[in-house]
Amino acid sequence: MKSEKPKTWSGRFNEPVAELVKRYTASVSFDQRLAEFDIQGSLAHARMLGAQGIISQADVKAIEGGLNDILQDIQSGTFEWSLDLEDVHLNIEKRLTDKIGDAGKRLHTGRSRNDQVATDVRLWLRATVDDVIARIHKLQTAIVDLAEQHADTAMPGFTHLQVAQPVTFGHHLLAYFEMLQRDAARFADARKRINRLPLGAAALAGTSYPIDREGVAKDLGFDGVCENSLDAVSDRDFAIEFTAAAALVMTHLSRFSEELILWSSPRFGFIDIADRFCTGSSIMPQKKNPDVPELVRGKTGRVTGHLMALLTLMKSQPLAYNKDNQEDKEPLFDTADTLLVTLEIYADMLGGIQVDKAAMRAAATEGFATATDLADYLVKKGMPFRDAHEVVALAVRHAADKGCDLADLSLTELQKFSPDISDDVFGVLTLEGSLASRNHIGGTAPDQVRQAIRRARSTLGAH
Repeated sequence: MKSEKPKTWSGRFNEPVAELVKRYTASVSFDQRLAEFDIQGSLAHARMLGAQGIISQADVKAIEGGLNDILQDIQSGTFEWSLDLEDVHLNIEKRLTDKIGDAGKRLHTGRSRNDQVATDVRLWLRATVDDVIARIHKLQTAIVDLAEQHADTAMPGFTHLQVAQPVTFGHHLLAYFEMLQRDAARFADARKRINRLPLGAAALAGTSYPIDREGVAKDLGFDGVCENSLDAVSDRDFAIEFTAAAALVMTHLSRFSEELILWSSPRFGFIDIADRFCTGSSIMPQKKNPDVPELVRGKTGRVTGHLMALLTLMKSQPLAYNKDNQEDKEPLFDTADTLLVTLEIYADMLGGIQVDKAAMRAAATEGFATATDLADYLVKKGMPFRDAHEVVALAVRHAADKGCDLADLSLTELQKFSPDISDDVFGVLTLEGSLASRNHIGGTAPDQVRQAIRRARSTLGAH
């Protein structure tokens, strides 16, 4: 970055900023990514100034031409950023003034960097939210595709990581579809609060120029304006809300990752993750490490940390704008970057998963997964549930002592625990019978899983 001596506020000061302070306070190294949105906001501001007669149409035309040229330089990578000019806004304004002269100096009429940066970040974050939602839907599609292949594939459902009841793998996967559906809704809802225009609040009190804030909001696609000038420049709720929603997505994917890691281990052997998402060991040639899901788990802590950082950043700030707010960008940017790449790689990874149906089925026959089905069977025969619970517990203990499953006990053995048991009991002790019996909305019956998949595809198709 080249050095620029002049400062937009240097007339107030008797000595230059110390080099260490300059490096400490500059944000241009990371807020460059706002450049396109800064220019977008400046163009709308200039058009409004011209329409209101605050600057001439000739100035507006010069500003538009200059900013469009600068945008091309930035997009081509030929724009030279200066540390002395501190941030993205001053870098662009200085270049504009160098290109078009006094007209460039008139662009900042009626605004401050305080409302300017708040506008830039909201414009950037609005576009980012749209990208996040699109990638969530892509991941949901990958989940539904895999679930459809395994609507009938039996596996053990767990509570406390102990075998509980049989479910289908498709049903299990659709639980994550529901989590992501809530995540997408949270981002869509947050977008409504992001999409308010701060520009026009100026430094903190508004401006004495006859500006048209509503016109600028419409020009930039905002739903409306921030109603209070103090709040407009100091509010960072939108950044916190985005990061909170991101932390929840990462938490959901971290849970999913933990299951993929367990399922891919030899002790489970339920799935195989494609080699391109794994690495080997430098010392153990047999190893295939699930690096991607492990990193998702780790990066979840990173995003949650950013949320804590933003909350702490804002917790004791008086109104209105404070330099502290410069610290919102790095955690916000890193949160967005981390979330976007995680969603992208996760969708790809699910497409490469191979499922061992036999291993899942074998695991579902362990741990007396159909014990609840036997209790329900006895209740339907007229036995109170608590009595049925006790009968089945005794039957389970007997099967455990024999080293077999409930379905492996003979009818005679089962009738020792209750004379209500007849030979139709074996229909409910099978995995298929257990799964089919949960035939209600939200249940794990294969027919219900297929209906849920149809609903999910309909939901995704509506976006």
